[in-house]
Amino acid sequence: MSVATNTSVDTDMFMPFMRDVLRCENSLRELNLMWRLIESSAKMNCPEEAHSILPMMAATRAGFQRLERDLVNSLVHESISEVMAEIGTSARHVIDIVVRNLFERTADVGFLATDQELCRFVAGQDTEPAPVLERLREYRNKYTVYDEIMLLDRHGTVLAQIDEDSPVEGSHDPLIAQTLQHHGYLETFRPTGLRPGKEHALIYSHRMLDPHTGEPVGVLCLSFAFQGEMEGIFQSRAKEDRRSIALLLDGEHRVIASGDPLWIPVGAPVPVNQQGAPQLLVRSGRTYLVQTVASQGYQGYPGPPGWKGQVMVPIDLAFSGKQGRAIDSLEPAIAQGLLAHAQSFCPPLHEIVTAADTIRRVVWNGQVMTAGERGGQHQLKAVLEQIGETGARTNKVFTQSIRDLYDTVLSSRMRDSELLTRLLVDLLDRNLYERANDCRWWAHTPELRVALAQPDTANWQQIHQILEHINALYTVYTRLVVYDRQGRIVAASRPQSEDGSSVLGSHVDATTLAAVLALPNTQSYHATRWQPSPLCDGQATYLYHAAIRAPDDAHAVVGGIGIVFNAATELDAMLRGAAAGKPGTGTVFVDRQGMVLASTDPRCTLGGTMPLPPEMLQLGRGASLSRAMVHEGHYRIVGCSASNGYREFKVSDGYRDDVLALSFESLGAVQSGALDAAQRQRTALQSMATAVDGQEMATFFVDSALFALDAGSVLEALSASAIAPVSAGRLPYCVGALARKARDSITGYVWVFDLGHLLRGKPSEITQESQVIVLQHGGRRTGLLVSELHGVTAFARDQIIKAPAMPGQQGQLITHLIRANQGQTLVQCMDAGHLMALLRSGSNSPETQQRLAA
Repeated sequence: MSVATNTSVDTDMFMPFMRDVLRCENSLRELNLMWRLIESSAKMNCPEEAHSILPMMAATRAGFQRLERDLVNSLVHESISEVMAEIGTSARHVIDIVVRNLFERTADVGFLATDQELCRFVAGQDTEPAPVLERLREYRNKYTVYDEIMLLDRHGTVLAQIDEDSPVEGSHDPLIAQTLQHHGYLETFRPTGLRPGKEHALIYSHRMLDPHTGEPVGVLCLSFAFQGEMEGIFQSRAKEDRRSIALLLDGEHRVIASGDPLWIPVGAPVPVNQQGAPQLLVRSGRTYLVQTVASQGYQGYPGPPGWKGQVMVPIDLAFSGKQGRAIDSLEPAIAQGLLAHAQSFCPPLHEIVTAADTIRRVVWNGQVMTAGERGGQHQLKAVLEQIGETGARTNKVFTQSIRDLYDTVLSSRMRDSELLTRLLVDLLDRNLYERANDCRWWAHTPELRVALAQPDTANWQQIHQILEHINALYTVYTRLVVYDRQGRIVAASRPQSEDGSSVLGSHVDATTLAAVLALPNTQSYHATRWQPSPLCDGQATYLYHAAIRAPDDAHAVVGGIGIVFNAATELDAMLRGAAAGKPGTGTVFVDRQGMVLASTDPRCTLGGTMPLPPEMLQLGRGASLSRAMVHEGHYRIVGCSASNGYREFKVSDGYRDDVLALSFESLGAVQSGALDAAQRQRTALQSMATAVDGQEMATFFVDSALFALDAGSVLEALSASAIAPVSAGRLPYCVGALARKARDSITGYVWVFDLGHLLRGKPSEITQESQVIVLQHGGRRTGLLVSELHGVTAFARDQIIKAPAMPGQQGQLITHLIRANQGQTLVQCMDAGHLMALLRSGSNSPETQQRLAA
């Protein structure tokens, strides 16, 4: 009956910080002491009279000691696992968001550095700075993640910048020379004179070439608003948890961004835990649990060297502040059904439930064994009454302790699913924010404006090359298209569709064209609703459009640009990347009507509608929840988060299109008997008599109905899992044979009959709770398969009434009724003699009669 536990965790180290576990341990220790005292009392005061029950008590005490240890160890282990999983997910959230954001920056700087208007200015071919400054500010208005854009010549002289509060005339920073000699972008994070007054600056630089000679003539620097971006990430997380602190670390484990600089300041070295082991780490005299997560990269971009996300929670706060109990909000049938699958999702929980059931059966057997003997001498009577009382209390403590462990396991999974979906909507909003920026900026490209204002087929080849160049840098697009005022597509990247046709010469739909022509200014854009599009080879996606305006009149719209988001690939990558390391977890994006936009589950039809409860479909923007629920015939942990936008995108730019992210973790198929099992858990009987003046009845369940037998006719209960499916010929309702043992030796066998099958006419399913009650009557022994044991209770004589007569043999089964719990509960009493006679009457052959009499 020993339970497997995690030996890598020093429970004594963590126990002082777990008040709930300490309370559980104290209750278990008190019960352990009670059983010891009862056993000692029996040995000292009435050894002869108690001889028959001493083995039971020794088994109870030994099993209880093991269960006490294993239950407490499992509670500690699962509590730690819950905290480590939560802070680990949060740490991954931090680094993933940062790396995916910076990936976009590497594309931005590469594209903007080829802007011909800017290149001519840096090369000295255009000397008027005003148009250049206006163009840089236009860029900044769309890509609001930058706090500075600078153009420098080969010698480091600043030719143009947009941050008027931090003027810089020039710089000898080594990054200038390094950028001029480099073919791609450079990423620099450190103090620099280019950003005076800032402790650190994150700058993306790229050399700029002379439009005529192709020689390097200067450098473009994009300064990422690093501090503001990190504050946004940390503030979003702090709304959910203020016990821990989130950090961004460099390769030397120093803090480069802190969720609370007064707690852990920028620049401070901190201990790290990249292996994720549950160990205690000390910083500045305070002890923490820590999770450190390195970047996994994104589309080949690894992120800045050595950067890691980290979350630290003080050990004295780690196990406090839990908001309610997850298990209390579950439907009883779901809670009980999930518990039936504990072996797959939490083996220690399963083994503890099994061990507790074994002890309950031992106690039940002890109560049955001594039934009828309680009127004996005073000493034995006192011992037996203590066994009854302590057994009832043991059941109560076991139930509560297992419920605590179950809640810890369940809460951890629900919290993790919620954090996962929050990460997904965050990733999606940030990604689509970039798409809205891209279409507006590319619409501002001078070559496109001139080509559409002065249509000339000679220009289309140049436009085609520009679009192909953009699409090569920004790989998240299926294609880019440019169209005139009539909506006819005149240029495109990757113009050939999968079916071999070309998108050139086709038209954008009339609704989209009208919306684009009506866009009021260069900050405006139009996003199509999610739907299949011929521009995406018939797949469903979002298209982002912006108006292209005449070069000499910003109010005159001469056409538009449409950028086709490669949703199938990009959304799938988001869903799979966020759920990496979580086998068995499916992730889905749906809209407010439950229509599936993307899914990692191949059984989920894209474009189909997913049945979801109203509280999910109507979830507030930016809100999250998690549920344990039945979905498609399985018990599942379902997390759900609603998008909330990013910066101005979907917040203040007038665009609304909420998306929900969902995660599904299947924990097993729905159990048909879960509702009955839940009903059994809620059933309690009050004893209204003492053992002396009452009738002692052994009570048990068939499905959810409570039955009773005279305790004097019951020998013991055995686990139904030990039934051997031996053929018994034509014996009706017989499911096999079961060995009876004494001191580990087999003393005989009994045939086992399915009482549920006899009562309801349908065979019973043998579950973990199923038991076999061994009856004895007239010198014969028979086993009864029942759903679960209940207890041994003494009822007053006037509580037991004769049952109304029913026709037929089966009517002989229920001979009396017990009006328990002040008449609120009726218990059906069976007569062992009638029951065994009915079973024998199922066959009249001498061979069968002989087997029944064995």
